[in-house]
Amino acid sequence: MEIYIAENPHEMGLKAGELGAQAVKNAIANHGAANIILATGTSQFDTMSTLIADKGIDWSKVVMFHLDEYIGLPITHKASFRKYLKDRFLARVPNIKAYYLIDGEKDPVEECKRLNDLIGRHPIDVAFVGIGENGHLAFNDPPADFETTDPYIVVNLDEACRAQQMGEGWFPSLEDVPERAISMSVHQIMSSDVIICSVPDERKAEAVSRSLTGPVTPDVPASILQNHDKCYLFLDKASAKIYAEQVSS
Repeated sequence: MEIYIAENPHEMGLKAGELGAQAVKNAIANHGAANIILATGTSQFDTMSTLIADKGIDWSKVVMFHLDEYIGLPITHKASFRKYLKDRFLARVPNIKAYYLIDGEKDPVEECKRLNDLIGRHPIDVAFVGIGENGHLAFNDPPADFETTDPYIVVNLDEACRAQQMGEGWFPSLEDVPERAISMSVHQIMSSDVIICSVPDERKAEAVSRSLTGPVTPDVPASILQNHDKCYLFLDKASAKIYAEQVSS
């Protein structure tokens, strides 16, 4: 794992997007195509914009999967991750080779089967991810399942995770946040050749510190990133605050 600390979230997203774009271009150059995973949420705004702005990416050679989606949430809801990706990514790269979105309105078990078959035929070159306030990776809340090899799984969302979604403005109240989701598994994320992890904001400083300085444990799902030799973690000064104090003391 390599760690980069930027002055602010915008610079963080710029650097993460630049490195991610280069990794996508490298995959295309080496394999003739690139399979990528995109995260959503506020942490990804600048990273995604930088990725899209890179004119050197031939999107006709890129296949996209995404990390997670709420079960039972319509695509018209502002918190829908399908809507997020359609509005903020797919509308801006109309020539993409293929994309596979998680449909949380379908039977979740059957939807996992569909996605598992698809991603099994597309080894992931670059995964763009974030870390939640409770240390989650995708929607793998603590204690996360580090053992399953199924690419997509049905998960229950804990209260801390749901409170984060409300706090970021996606839902008006905690009761409105769905309690279940389809999530890419930890094993599948770790199977990616390159991982670009973007984590801004002081509210995530404790999770960052625990993920980087503590043991690798399901109780801090993102701590598993310590075991990936091509994981690039991008922080801003606020999210790195506790970690920086620990390593300097």
